[in-house]
Amino acid sequence: MSRKIRSYESDEVTVDFDAKRCIHAEECVHGLPEAFDATRRPWIDPTRAGRDDLIRVIERCPTGALQYRRRDSAEGEPPPSTNTLSVGADGPLYLRGHLRLTLPQGETLEETRIALCRCGHSKDKPFCDNSHRDEGFSDGGEFSESRLAQSGEEQSGTLDISLAPNGPILVRGLIHLRTNQGTTVEGTSGALCRCGLSAAKPFCDGSHKAAGFEAD
Repeated sequence: MSRKIRSYESDEVTVDFDAKRCIHAEECVHGLPEAFDATRRPWIDPTRAGRDDLIRVIERCPTGALQYRRRDSAEGEPPPSTNTLSVGADGPLYLRGHLRLTLPQGETLEETRIALCRCGHSKDKPFCDNSHRDEGFSDGGEFSESRLAQSGEEQSGTLDISLAPNGPILVRGLIHLRTNQGTTVEGTSGALCRCGLSAAKPFCDGSHKAAGFEAD
């Protein structure tokens, strides 16, 4: 997947920005406005804040549009110890953790934070691009019954994410799913709706088949 990444440097950290992944959650501009100022060009200036403050705010970016690289270390952002999936009300699926996303072309992305489309209309699938707002997608992010499977097998720390052709998002690995109201359920595998039509959101119920949903 070809992306245009812009990088901004200070003596302590390099900040990378992927504009296509940004859905304007504004954690950065509210959390550290001296370094992230949308009215300024360039809008990111890591020299205006300390490394620890930059890292703290960047790790709050829910989509992974902002990333950082410490200049005193070859290591990138450490993944959270727990893989979590949060269902955004009327919005995307937010995932955090040790994430391994396999794209239809076979490319694999190692991520710590991503936002995946669940309305079915994003032009940047599988990532959210805010199309849910224009399409009037509505779902409160609650569910009455978990459809995550439970496995007795020992799980690695990685959450594997793949995309069924014209079908759901498939997850495999220990995951904590959080509803918009704060309820948490656990499981080790599941199929998540990405056509926006399931009556069992955020889980897939096969509605994509009847609707003729198409997506790699």
